[in-house]
Amino acid sequence: MKSPFRLAGRVLLYVVLIVAAVAILVPFCWMISASLKRNNEVLSIPVQWIPKDFRWKNFSDIWTQIPMGTYLRNTVFLSAVITFLQVLTGSFAAYGFAKLRFPGRDALFFAYVATIAVPWQAYMIPQYIMMQKAGLTNTFWSLILLQAFGAFGVFLMRQYYLTIPEELSEAARVDGLSEYGIWARIILPLSKPALASLGLLTFVNTWNDYMGPFIYLTSNDLWTIQLGLRSFVGQFDADYAMMMTGSVLSVLPILLIFLVGQRYFIQGIATSGMKG
Repeated sequence: MKSPFRLAGRVLLYVVLIVAAVAILVPFCWMISASLKRNNEVLSIPVQWIPKDFRWKNFSDIWTQIPMGTYLRNTVFLSAVITFLQVLTGSFAAYGFAKLRFPGRDALFFAYVATIAVPWQAYMIPQYIMMQKAGLTNTFWSLILLQAFGAFGVFLMRQYYLTIPEELSEAARVDGLSEYGIWARIILPLSKPALASLGLLTFVNTWNDYMGPFIYLTSNDLWTIQLGLRSFVGQFDADYAMMMTGSVLSVLPILLIFLVGQRYFIQGIATSGMKG
């Protein structure tokens, strides 16, 4: 029989979780509601959660008011390429830090991971100057090259690799398999949860990135969906209904990807913290 204090603690925990969930979902519910209203009804007070007249037409009009297809295509391209490169470079570098022994390995890993604590604003200007001198501004290459490597990905993958028994790598070396072969044929297949976690986090961050495209992409043909939504912001007014419609469309792919990969994501995050 459960003690009253333990039962009360569990009830309190559930109450806190429910309140937190409601607080998180309220902005999303308002966004969906606003996407189905006329522009002059979005900021009405008190808030009308259920529109009087559902304007489903907003979801067809947005494709003609702005080049939504181009923005989505650019966003998908950047997100897919950067995610692939970060997963590739992060998993490869993590293998060296987790499974290979060389002088200064731990110090180098600590120094590399410590860059996570450095705010992006501290090296934003030097990065831009380098891209400008290389002639890569206003191209996708500037974002791809700057975001192809990530210290967080290396840290996440290394923590997961440390949970894989060293005996597997040693047995493969005895059988004559190279380090590249061990990484590709043994380590990677066993790391699907961590790879899925890193891929999902990177894809979402790249998809939602605003400052990077805002700084490096000036041509409208290269804009991502986050920049494209600025088209509805005028000098003195904004079309909030269309902004919310575009926001709903931008959230749907991320929601679908998360629902498909949530099992691997949770497993990867949980396992990556088991060993230091």
